Amino acid sequence: MNEAPGLALALITGLLLGGVFFGGLWVTVNRGMESSQPALWFFVSLVLRTTLTVGGFFLVCGDDWARWLVCLIGFTLARFVVKYWTEARDEEAANGERKERHAP
Repeated sequence: MNEAPGLALALITGLLLGGVFFGGLWVTVNRGMESSQPALWFFVSLVLRTTLTVGGFFLVCGDDWARWLVCLIGFTLARFVVKYWTEARDEEAANGERKERHAP
């Protein structure tokens, strides 16, 4: 009857998976734009990030809808955390060194 530990695990897992997913997306965009083969970067990153995220969701949540919901909430919260963190890093980089980034 006590589902709190399972829900806490789902929340933490959602936060971690979201951090890896959205942090990996940020790294992919930064590295992909500087790469000679950006399509490869984006494709491999998409497959790895999606596989890890979906696998993690299924592993932790199973068939419990409440865990799925809490894990998804954690995943979504991680998006805002990563967005805040990456904007701060991008702003620091822009103040220190201005470089133009665009697709080749």
